[in-house]
Amino acid sequence: MYFVSPTKGPMSFNAMFEDICSFMADDPTAEYKLIVGSDSQARDQVCFVTAVVIHRLGKGGRYYYTREHVTKMPSLKQRIFYEAHLSLDVASRLAAEISKNGHSDLNVEIHLDVGRNGQTKSMIRELVQEIVGSGFMARIKPDAYGASQVADKHSK
Repeated sequence: MYFVSPTKGPMSFNAMFEDICSFMADDPTAEYKLIVGSDSQARDQVCFVTAVVIHRLGKGGRYYYTREHVTKMPSLKQRIFYEAHLSLDVASRLAAEISKNGHSDLNVEIHLDVGRNGQTKSMIRELVQEIVGSGFMARIKPDAYGASQVADKHSK
């Protein structure tokens, strides 16, 4: 699995994590959020994009994304749960690296592409429970910009 930085191009997971750490080292007194979110678009295949955002609160941020194509899925529910699984997988890898590298105060948020309006509202409770039960913070629309804006931008 490789990630793409819009400014630095393709990079491995480890290179992405090193870039995140470097970004935080540039301003160690700032407050940061580490966000993972996924989105998908269905055409002939389903394009899944998982975004990793390091947000320096009030001072910008950086993001990285990875893209995966799979054959069509039979239902929206299956697609949304697969998006959550992709985010959870990347968040778990990030959390493991964070614990090894002295950034244990940095919590990972998972942004879910579900909201109180539309077809996904019936999935909110189950998805949020899965994410929180895995030890991460969960956000839904309209607060889930990692999924609904960053990942969405690269899934089209």
